[in-house]
Amino acid sequence: QCDLQGLWRNELGSNMTLSALDASGTFSGSYHTAVAATNKQILVSLLQGAQQHSSDKGQPTFGFTVQWQFADSMTAFVGQCFVDRRGKETLETTWLLREEVPSRRDVWKATR
Repeated sequence: QCDLQGLWRNELGSNMTLSALDASGTFSGSYHTAVAATNKQILVSLLQGAQQHSSDKGQPTFGFTVQWQFADSMTAFVGQCFVDRRGKETLETTWLLREEVPSRRDVWKATR
C-alpha cells in the first residue's frame, strides 16, 4: 500500500514533505526545489493536492500544485505512487509550469 505522507526526494536534489490525507483524500505540504530558472533565492513553497481513492492494488494516482514563493509561477504535478516487491515506494510524475507573462502575445512562452 502506497502512503504519500512523509518526506520525498528526487534525483535532482529537490524534496517535498506531504501531510497525511484527510477524509476527502486531500493533502498539503511544502516543496523545496533544487532546480530553478531564476537569480532569486529559492524558498520553500507551499503545495496543495489530492489523491484518488486507493484501488485494491494500492498504487494510487494523485495531483498537486505548487505556488512558488520566489517566482511568478505555479506548477501542476500529476502522478502515481508505485510499490516494488521489496516495499520501496516511488512517485512517478509529470509536471507543467506556468509563469506570468506581460501580455497574451507572450502566452506561447509561458508554459514549460
